[in-house]
Amino acid sequence: MDEASDTGGRRLLVVGNGMASVRFLEALLRRTGTAACAPFEITVVGAEPRPAYNRVLLSALLAQDVTEPDIAMKDAGWYAANGIALITGDAVATLDKKARTATLASGRTIPFDTCVVATGSDAIRLPLPGIDLPGVITFRDLADVAVMEKAIASGQRIAVIGGGLLGIEAAYGLAKRGATVTLVHVLDRLMERQLDGPGAALLARALKSKGIELLLSKQTVAVTGDTCATGLAFADSSHLAADLVVCAVGVRPNAALAKAGGITTGRGIIVDDHMATNVACVFAIGECAEHRGIAYGLVEPCYAQAGALAARLTGDDAAAFTGMVLATNLKASGVPVFSAGDFAGSEGTVSAVVDDRRAGVYRKLVFRGATLVGCVLVGDADDGLWLLDLIRNKADVSAMRADLLHGRDYAERAAA
Repeated sequence: MDEASDTGGRRLLVVGNGMASVRFLEALLRRTGTAACAPFEITVVGAEPRPAYNRVLLSALLAQDVTEPDIAMKDAGWYAANGIALITGDAVATLDKKARTATLASGRTIPFDTCVVATGSDAIRLPLPGIDLPGVITFRDLADVAVMEKAIASGQRIAVIGGGLLGIEAAYGLAKRGATVTLVHVLDRLMERQLDGPGAALLARALKSKGIELLLSKQTVAVTGDTCATGLAFADSSHLAADLVVCAVGVRPNAALAKAGGITTGRGIIVDDHMATNVACVFAIGECAEHRGIAYGLVEPCYAQAGALAARLTGDDAAAFTGMVLATNLKASGVPVFSAGDFAGSEGTVSAVVDDRRAGVYRKLVFRGATLVGCVLVGDADDGLWLLDLIRNKADVSAMRADLLHGRDYAERAAA
């Protein structure tokens, strides 16, 4: 980093009130007690009009597997009880690194000694004709869920663009509620970043059985309609009628505020292993941060970053985030899916596969020598976290390698 980090001073500003922000505050308070007794005067600024909630559960909320109170993280009373000033519905508009002040959209100015940027990510809207028409939304927050709820109630035809994790969860939630939903994906298989061909094919069959129409290898070239969305036009000249279009093609780090404030950015806000930026006293965590060239869009590494920074700011100079083997766990689709590590298999690896289409189960394990380096589980993902531990710990699995495909219980008994 260009400048040494500065953790001195009481005034701590957290820009963003999402999941990483809350985890950071929790970790900080565990190490210091309430803010009123700690060496910090904490102010948290969130752009949304309510305190943080669990975005991971938005698809479950849409499917009515949980209720809105279930996804709340901390209410306003928690912040007050811990001496934290919470500002909602008023985003930070500018950061002045020299004056160490943040100016909010309302015009209010907040001074700080240390600033933690946790602005998360923004949903990507494809650069297509008609993408800004009424009737086109993303799937990112509670307001988007509310729009989909209304569409379900009025019997609208709904198209979801994007065959990744978010698009599948949106389509499943809509289908479970009885909506007529079509999932459109530009590639020939779903979740291509997490699944191989056979695993994706099994997932596709399972989703079709749940009432979701799939249109694969379909490149959307425009949203049709004059005053509102009426459907999608494709590169092959075909057309899909739809009253609501949900664009779920991914997210990008929300780094614009930092970039405008003179903080070095790439895809996200560039940080070192201590989550420090190039500007003294400014740190970044979560989906807005780019660490060792990676901008993580998953909760687990964001939480790890939050914990490392909380430790760093409370005196543990050795605390660091050094990266993480990625894992994807798709739960809210009615079809268990788990993927981790080098699931595709790179040079020097060998794979073992069970493909039981009748049972709806696909398991693929990828080995390099005596270690497990990747896995794909579809239909039965109960062993996913255990396999992930083996991968991350680079455990020697040679004693049970031949039995791992049969599941944890069998493998551990065989190795005993």
